[in-house]
Amino acid sequence: MAIPDNVSAPRKPRSLNRAKRRSRTFYAFITPWLLGLIFLTVIPLIFGFAISLTNYDGLNLFSVKFMGIQNYTRAFSDEYVGFSFGRTLLWTVFNLPLSLGLSFLLALILNQDVKGRGFFRTLYYLPSVIPAVAGVTIWKIMLDKNNGFLNGAINLFHPGISVGWLTTYALQGMTAIAVWSGLGGGMVIFLAGLQNIPDELVEAAKIDGANTWQVFRYITLPLMTPVIFFQLIMGLIGSFQQLVYPLLLGAGITGAQNYAVPRSIYLFMIKTYEEIFGNQRYGYGTALLWLLTIGVTVLTLVVFWSQKFWVYQGDSPETGGPS
Repeated sequence: MAIPDNVSAPRKPRSLNRAKRRSRTFYAFITPWLLGLIFLTVIPLIFGFAISLTNYDGLNLFSVKFMGIQNYTRAFSDEYVGFSFGRTLLWTVFNLPLSLGLSFLLALILNQDVKGRGFFRTLYYLPSVIPAVAGVTIWKIMLDKNNGFLNGAINLFHPGISVGWLTTYALQGMTAIAVWSGLGGGMVIFLAGLQNIPDELVEAAKIDGANTWQVFRYITLPLMTPVIFFQLIMGLIGSFQQLVYPLLLGAGITGAQNYAVPRSIYLFMIKTYEEIFGNQRYGYGTALLWLLTIGVTVLTLVVFWSQKFWVYQGDSPETGGPS
């Protein structure tokens, strides 16, 4: 049956056209991120895993041989791998609680309604924007064994003392540098969490007779546990990935048996850096990185599992809220 000339074809619904436009806009916006994910993350991960199964030295592709899991099994018999992993655990135990505790304390202080708090917030955040090289250089001058400012101040009271803050006590010195540089960033995140606590809860608790400690214990701390959890996860990952500070505090990598980095700060990433760029063992070094990734993933999963015991998630039947 022919359609009369004066009858127009049915139009598509406007909602359908709008949905297509929104879909095109959505894919247009996520395409750059998606391409970056594929070419800068997924493909390098696959290529890195393939390298870890070979003897690739970073130069000659024609001499590459497939070694299977030999690089991985070798890591468990390498004494320096175990030593560096132990130093990394010790560094994490030193750095992470101190960094979280001080940044949380600083956020509590600077969250008070006092005059000039904006100035002090800016002042404490400044170290976070200082480049790592500049920051470590400043601290190396201050902690120098012979002419450092800290040893000079100690000599005013105890002449003749020369403490090796960058040698004997390099782990403590590096912890001080890391806490100093990361304190401002952690403070800002904790401040955001503190300012998200409803004032009505605090006022109601004070009306009921709660003192400052009780308000902190039963309101502030439980409501801040999600922020503490986030900071704990990010700090844990960052501690195991630490490379810049020990590398800058030392004098670089000079060979497999001549460590320019002090043994007390010979972290796992230093061992990996040495294998890849010092000994030209890309396959073995990449295998170490994958083992580190697996280890950090396991620790992170353990922390995620533990959150049900201490992270406040609301008054749901499963969590029950703060006690």
